[in-house]
Amino acid sequence: MLRKLFGKIPLAWLQVMKEKNRLVVAVAGIAFADMLMFLQFGFQDALYESSTIQHHLLQADLVLINPQYQVLFSAKSFSRERLYQTLSHESIKSVSPVYIGMGQWKNPETRISRSILVWGVDPAGLSFNLPDVKQNKEHLKNINQVLFDRAARPEYGAIGDAFRQGLKTVELNNKSVQVTGLFAIGSSFAADGNVITSDSTFLNLFPERQPNQIEVGLVQLNPGFDVVQVQAQLAKDLAGEVRVLTRNEFAALEKNYWESQGTIGFIFGLGVIVGFIVGTVIVYQILYTDVANHLPEYATLKAMGYSDRYLLGVLLQEALLLAALGYIPGFVIAVGLYRITYVATLLPVAMTLYRAIVVFLLTVGMCTVSGAIAMRKLAEADPADIF
Repeated sequence: MLRKLFGKIPLAWLQVMKEKNRLVVAVAGIAFADMLMFLQFGFQDALYESSTIQHHLLQADLVLINPQYQVLFSAKSFSRERLYQTLSHESIKSVSPVYIGMGQWKNPETRISRSILVWGVDPAGLSFNLPDVKQNKEHLKNINQVLFDRAARPEYGAIGDAFRQGLKTVELNNKSVQVTGLFAIGSSFAADGNVITSDSTFLNLFPERQPNQIEVGLVQLNPGFDVVQVQAQLAKDLAGEVRVLTRNEFAALEKNYWESQGTIGFIFGLGVIVGFIVGTVIVYQILYTDVANHLPEYATLKAMGYSDRYLLGVLLQEALLLAALGYIPGFVIAVGLYRITYVATLLPVAMTLYRAIVVFLLTVGMCTVSGAIAMRKLAEADPADIF
């Protein structure tokens, strides 16, 4: 009867809520650990997402690149003839060459130059699946006219506002160009902004480049043809001179480059591990102190017939309660820091359901581990020492 009555008492909840100061310390520690893990995961995902934004916006079913291609900002070129060679297939509707280079954009206000990613496209062909680019591509047919990325870093100058106020002439690669439109892609870890211009203007800005050497070839298929089958056929016909990828595979290749950079993955991974360890230590200290301070009470419960397994359950309940109470402020703080980071860097940092679940599971895991370790102290509660 006593056991049945006692089982209805929320012992774990009463233990957690008894000492408010200790509870505040525990919640703050877990919130800090969660915030740290959220930030590391958020920055890592922002790196991967920002590095592939341009790839997903390309208007193409298939993409041709140099077999030695590694990363966008230093892409190796290949012969433009290989791209036009694909037009012999009945499945191909159209093709479009793309030139890529890192240019020097001069801020019209500060006169300070900064690297920017420059795209040279065929104004009459396909390029980016962006409404602003499609609407303004006719302007690119005139030499030395460009479209500017209004979501680029502010260090390039307030080009969007200046354009709406009548700004036209800016300097790119020490040459005067006319801004004739705006679009939005945003910054990444590789480039802080983008400029789109015609292939003719690109070659004028980069006189050392050869017209017959391009970085990317965009291929659009006729309706009714299977992308995978056409991809395999083109790869066979081109005999390894170029690599034929789908748009998603092209983006995955870029992401793989950043994932394979050991220092980047190590830094973000280390941050998550540190957050997990910090949270584990804090919760362990709280639970260990609780057990040590109430060792006679736990011994009394053992004398009444409650097993170590039951007491371990109580301890784990305390750990899970602390996990839930600490996760909530950690989540809220992380959302706020994501917003601050986005405003400051324009990187695509935002909370996702998947990340929220992963961090919550890690929080439960670190609190469970802490409870299991603290159980060793609980095992010392011997009724013989009390009575």
